[in-house]
Amino acid sequence: MKGISTMSLSSFEKIVKRCLAHLPKDDYPALDTCKFVSTWISFVLDQSQTSMRSMIQRLNIGKINVNLSTFSKASKNRSPEIFKNLWLRLQKEANKIDKRGEKIKDIFPLDSTIISLTSKLLWQQEIYQVKLFSGINLTTQSPDGILLHFGQGHDSKYGDETIDATPENGVSVMDRGFCKLKRIKQLQENKNTFFVLRLKNNMKLNPLENGKYEIGTGKDRVVERVVIFCDLEKGTEFRFVTNLPEDGEFGVSNEEIAEIYRLRWQIELLWKFLKMHLKLDRIITKNVNGIEIQIYCSLISYLILKLVKTPEIYGTSLLDKLRYLQAFMCQKMSYVHWFEELVGC
Repeated sequence: MKGISTMSLSSFEKIVKRCLAHLPKDDYPALDTCKFVSTWISFVLDQSQTSMRSMIQRLNIGKINVNLSTFSKASKNRSPEIFKNLWLRLQKEANKIDKRGEKIKDIFPLDSTIISLTSKLLWQQEIYQVKLFSGINLTTQSPDGILLHFGQGHDSKYGDETIDATPENGVSVMDRGFCKLKRIKQLQENKNTFFVLRLKNNMKLNPLENGKYEIGTGKDRVVERVVIFCDLEKGTEFRFVTNLPEDGEFGVSNEEIAEIYRLRWQIELLWKFLKMHLKLDRIITKNVNGIEIQIYCSLISYLILKLVKTPEIYGTSLLDKLRYLQAFMCQKMSYVHWFEELVGC
């Protein structure tokens, strides 16, 4: 296995060096930035660890001195910007692929997911959950438009930054939670992107002679193309508002609109993977700063898995790659030990 690792893990080694080699290794006497970032990413990627205490204990056994109290204070006080910048660096790398020769370049499903918080310290601040907003570019398979909202709030009130991340000439795909007349107007004003938005069932529709519909009533009503489908088995009606053209060289049929909306499920698969395999649902810090750091580490790890290349014989899915890396990591004490070998953290 050692002989194989040099060849088959070369892409992982290069990614780690590009991500971590530039980080300071002497800026803090007790826990430098390189080791701090490495420890966080290690916790997210290491499937054998369920708590930060066990991770720190493993590092100490392996002669890497990281104090749990020092790590907790660093997670509370140090800026998450280093993690955001690392995510942006990886995202740019993931986006460097050839565009497909299709009339619609990028489909961009977007949504939010709730991460429940169980710390009583957060409850005292009336913070019971954090909402993570994101889209995923199906061309590059890269998340974008990351937005964190601590506390309650309906999707219709938030998520504008995520929608703004829709690629030029791309199509943002949203469910009913994002639907309100004011937002439809905002989407219409952006001439560089398209959208497919499922309408709420209680929104009034008035068909017009030109084939479009008047949506809503009063001064906020809007006029746009509406596509309607029915699921006869479930007795459910699906109504989509879109600015995609129906005719012309770049026309998109009603059936294609339905297919585009079905791709919205890809954002749900992103949440599922982050929560099941990259510990998005196991928040280990008890402060807002640390929570933000952990969420970005989950996204960083996701992009690392997207970028890393492993032998096809072992599978090509993200979970296959994660298991493959875990098999090699078991030869080390931890990912931090592995990273130290590569970049000297």
